[in-house]
Amino acid sequence: FGVWRGISVTQSIRSSRTIACRSSRAHMSTTTTPLSQKIEMLKQGDRLTLSRMITLVEGQHPNQKKEANLLMDELLRGKNVHSNNSFRIGLSGSPGVGKSTFIEAFGSMLVKKGFKVAVLAIDPSSTVTGGSILGDKTRMLHLSTNPNAYVRPSPTRGSLGGIGKNTSEAIILCEAAGYDIILVETVGVGQSEVAVDSLVDMFVLLVPPAGGDELQGIKRGIMESADIIIVNKGDGDLVRSSKRAQYEYTSAVKLLTPKYDFWVANVLRCSSVTHEGIDRIWDVASRFLYLMKKNGKFETRRAKQFETWMWNIVTEQLETKFKANPSVNSELPEVVKLIQDGNITPHAAAVRVLDKFFKE
Repeated sequence: FGVWRGISVTQSIRSSRTIACRSSRAHMSTTTTPLSQKIEMLKQGDRLTLSRMITLVEGQHPNQKKEANLLMDELLRGKNVHSNNSFRIGLSGSPGVGKSTFIEAFGSMLVKKGFKVAVLAIDPSSTVTGGSILGDKTRMLHLSTNPNAYVRPSPTRGSLGGIGKNTSEAIILCEAAGYDIILVETVGVGQSEVAVDSLVDMFVLLVPPAGGDELQGIKRGIMESADIIIVNKGDGDLVRSSKRAQYEYTSAVKLLTPKYDFWVANVLRCSSVTHEGIDRIWDVASRFLYLMKKNGKFETRRAKQFETWMWNIVTEQLETKFKANPSVNSELPEVVKLIQDGNITPHAAAVRVLDKFFKE
């Protein structure tokens, strides 16, 4: 129990503490740097500055939040972000479908074509400790070490829909740092991951090379949100299965209501191992982006993303103020006891504490 792969638990803990202390000192040293200078370093593509700024916007301390708000206001108001030249792509799929492996292959191909690629990999946070494993970067070894790529694992911190609470801010920061294509990988825990669709320009759904019952398990909502459906792992013994799955998903798409009158979700097949079909996926994605801009939907979608971002902030601020309200906190213990004893319904309890909040 004391040793794992030749590293003692004590050494591991000491190492983690050392890294944490260094990170803390590094963050403290950047607080004295003027905001304008930080933004200039970010625009020059400094990866350390980008990482520190994403850490800042993810921070929970009031001082961090205040500084993060100033940073985002300056970036967006000062036209420091060339976001109209970027392409935001969301990727979702069930666990084990090969999202990280696909991103490794897809991102590497994009880098070879001359693009700068940023990957925001969202990891689920523990409901017990609040921590996250953040292991996606270890499955993107080549991409994460490429100078024209940036891979950032981030925790959900209780946020639903497969994305993190500060994914919108992270996207803006990556664009300000000069990244052309932003890939947002959801946590991959189920079929409710359509929230990422409101943050990106194109939503990609990865599915396994199987049909029948597997197809029945895909919910209509996430299918209708998808702009491209990719049957992954189409290699080896699964080639025939992947072709059959492609046919079945293509038939299923015809029964769905399309998001746009100029586009029906394409069902493509690929292998992230052999890279077969990866170039074809980019060709289709490029065509989608072209049609989005040609039909005026790109600007409309970006504007809608800002509106969604606003409402997310409103919801978060209201929840924070609600939980910090003295009247609510004094009322909650009694209300919770009444619920647990079955003397009040959850709806009536909610109305009671909300009345306390709004009468304050």
